[in-house]
Amino acid sequence: MEVLNEDTFKELLENKQYRELRERLADSEPTHIADLLTSIPADEAVIAFRLLPKDLAISVFDDMDGAFQNQLLEAFSDETARNFLEAMPPDDRTELLDEVPAKVARRLLQILSPDQRRVTLQLLGYEEETAGREMTPLFVDLHSDMTVAQSLERVRQLAITRETVYECYVMDRRRYLIGTVSLKDLVIADPNAKVSDIMKPDPPFVFTHTDREEVARELREHDLLAIPVVDAEQRLVGTITYDDVADIMEREATEDIYRFGAVPGTERGYFASRIFDVVRRRGVWLLLLIVVNTITYTIIARNEALLTGELLILAAFIPLLIGTGGNVGAQSATVVIRGLATGEVKPRRALAVVLREAGIGALLGIVLGAVALGWAYAFGRNLEVAAVVSTTLVAISVMATLAGGALPFIFRLLKIDPALVSAPFITTIMDISGVAIYFGVAQMILRL
Repeated sequence: MEVLNEDTFKELLENKQYRELRERLADSEPTHIADLLTSIPADEAVIAFRLLPKDLAISVFDDMDGAFQNQLLEAFSDETARNFLEAMPPDDRTELLDEVPAKVARRLLQILSPDQRRVTLQLLGYEEETAGREMTPLFVDLHSDMTVAQSLERVRQLAITRETVYECYVMDRRRYLIGTVSLKDLVIADPNAKVSDIMKPDPPFVFTHTDREEVARELREHDLLAIPVVDAEQRLVGTITYDDVADIMEREATEDIYRFGAVPGTERGYFASRIFDVVRRRGVWLLLLIVVNTITYTIIARNEALLTGELLILAAFIPLLIGTGGNVGAQSATVVIRGLATGEVKPRRALAVVLREAGIGALLGIVLGAVALGWAYAFGRNLEVAAVVSTTLVAISVMATLAGGALPFIFRLLKIDPALVSAPFITTIMDISGVAIYFGVAQMILRL
């Protein structure tokens, strides 16, 4: 059967040919159905959504963005909403409740069964962006004195409600994590063997308060399908799987990109936010940068004497110099921030990294300065002015790489997200310092 296209989908829905529409939707991929539903008004989408088989409907719901999920939940009856929420993994349900308005979240919590409400409230009780908020409390737990046969039977009993069964977690009677055993090892082991004999002791783990970026790094470094989460007393309380980590990395990368551009993100997402909220958030940063940039104007005003007569040509090179400084600094900040995020760059190597960036800046400055020397002379026919531009470009390149390389480490030391060392922030610093360096070099070379 051919893929259900948008026009046919709308035509079948408009003509109320629900039986054929149900059959066509049942043969479609969840992501495709989600795209079709988001192409029509919410009230019509609810009608089409109710035609889906339950398992397919849950998959489609997971593929929708938060705003559309919220619209569907508000249109659902309490019973339908409860069925969907309780079919979702606890960590996904918690994330959804974080995104919907508070009024809707309270309603959804009330309609959950007592057990599911308790689990959800437990996850919501952890701080945002921590392992506790991201974990699922549904995992396969085994006791060290169980036999392999008993363990496999327990896996069969729990499998239908667990997010993953490929890795099982071995605990003692006090629920302290003491090891892990893979499903593969259980299948090939002697049925009478003890779990304690085949488990891998002392597995890597994270605490409920561990930052989610650190969780992603640990899981990636140890090449795990899932990583256990323990409380302050090291009792096993949940796991975070590799697909959860993929979501974490995507959200963190999005946050870092927004912050690096001085565009504050929102809980609902940038493109789902109201226009006035976006203008308010972005405007605060831009107004602050305008105020800071008045220092540049002050520096230029105090060197007005340099910008007269034959030396007026100096003003023409200001945009080139400060623009280059901002670009070079942003490049250094980008690679250092990314290195810190991935663990490639360690804080203890801060000095070596900054000096390396400064060396790169010096070499870049020499290359750019040589080009600028010839270009500035051809443009202004003044060798001294060309020397000022060339020398300034070298100095600015070194300073920009020093600032871009050092500031992420300084921010991290101050417990501030290094991503806040944004491109506009670096650019503003280089605007001010670049102009100051330019006029300082001009005064020395031109002997004014």
